[in-house]
Amino acid sequence: MNNFENSYGKLPENFYSITPPTPVVDPKLLKWNSTLAEELGLKFDSLAEKESIFSGNIPLNGTPIAQKYAGHQFGQFNPDLGDGRAHLLTEVISPKGERYDITLKGSGRTPYSRGGDGRAWLGPVLREYIVSEAMHSLGIPTTRALAIVSSGEPVYREAKMPGAIITRIAKSHIRIGTFQWFSATSDFKNLQTLLDYSIKRHYPDAKTTAEFLRAVCLKQAELVAKWMRIGFIHGVMNTDNCLISGETIDYGPCAFIDEYNPDKVFSSIDNFGRYSFTNQSKVIIWNLAQLANSLLILHENEADTLDEFQEIINEAAVYMSQQYYIQFALKLGINSPIKKDEHLINELMTILAEANADFTNFFSSITNETKPYDFMNKKPYLTWEKKWHSRIQNIPKAKETMRQANPSIIPRNHNIEKAIQSALSDNFDPFYTLNEALKNPYNYIEKSDLTKAPGKDEKVTATFCGT
Repeated sequence: MNNFENSYGKLPENFYSITPPTPVVDPKLLKWNSTLAEELGLKFDSLAEKESIFSGNIPLNGTPIAQKYAGHQFGQFNPDLGDGRAHLLTEVISPKGERYDITLKGSGRTPYSRGGDGRAWLGPVLREYIVSEAMHSLGIPTTRALAIVSSGEPVYREAKMPGAIITRIAKSHIRIGTFQWFSATSDFKNLQTLLDYSIKRHYPDAKTTAEFLRAVCLKQAELVAKWMRIGFIHGVMNTDNCLISGETIDYGPCAFIDEYNPDKVFSSIDNFGRYSFTNQSKVIIWNLAQLANSLLILHENEADTLDEFQEIINEAAVYMSQQYYIQFALKLGINSPIKKDEHLINELMTILAEANADFTNFFSSITNETKPYDFMNKKPYLTWEKKWHSRIQNIPKAKETMRQANPSIIPRNHNIEKAIQSALSDNFDPFYTLNEALKNPYNYIEKSDLTKAPGKDEKVTATFCGT
């Protein structure tokens, strides 16, 4: 029997609006994540029941809600955001006793839609499914995808597109922006309620606001360092897209870098490179400072709190740098990096940038001890390689460490685009094939064309928000 609860829906009414999804005409289940369903302990009687529930046509355990939050979007504060096309259906307690949100995305208008239709078209839904499940297999904390249901109705964007709804699973959808909403409205009582709820749900060992802030900072720094290890660019690191649980959320204009470029941007709306690959480590600290600022109003009369919070943010910046070098050291087989390794890593990344080397396939090649690129036979790289080999020669199982840190396959942008375009022609085989291949990203035995870098005519240069 499904073990559902609605703890967030029992919080005060300022936290959300009670609002049902908009029913659709002809729901059809396109993808069901049976492995995830089993992990969550979810069981349904029939295909028709799944299609009805995960299209939003019938409720799941009570009253759906749209959550309220604010947020900084590309550095500009918007005090009035919220779920414009998402509905939190319920929470499920897994067989392991873990609590997860079950949320529909693309399920229709809410009080926070701001003139939008609240819908999603099939392309971004397929992208979110592919990338979120790939991130899970890559070992990156992330929201998960449970189901895709086509709506049987068109969505109008640049053109007429097929509509679809994705079911997203998360440890919670509490964002930095959720705290910003109550702070901006000076709602001290509900801000404290949110803090108490968040501590109980996510950080039960935290005894104070400062301990909670520090715990969130550590989780987010670790998350972004792991993104960078696999060459992931989130693309829209607004504070309303930063979950306090430390999970990745919102796979809109996200992408994986092909040729290594620290300043690489894919998002079509990131005109100034705010969320470029390398800037992610700086932006997350900025975002965490906004969380600290929101929490500060709970301690206005405590003279030392500002200094304490500032010290936590400073520590987070140092920790972020440490985590970056830890993750990249693993890519070189170094499981306990020392200060000198930072220079070794920086030197390599400069070489890769100058050579326009494929990020994933380069690290895959040194894991396999092959040299497919011309620059690897030239002096700058050979000089670096000698220092690297000297560094790891006495490290036990260095190659095993590398195999666990360097994926052989990622959800490359051009392969995602091919899967989407094929699905629009009603052929979902490339979508299913890509998902299957991405289940074992650190498998160096199986070979696939999906590991190849894109040809010149296949390159994806920009990605787009799915709204």
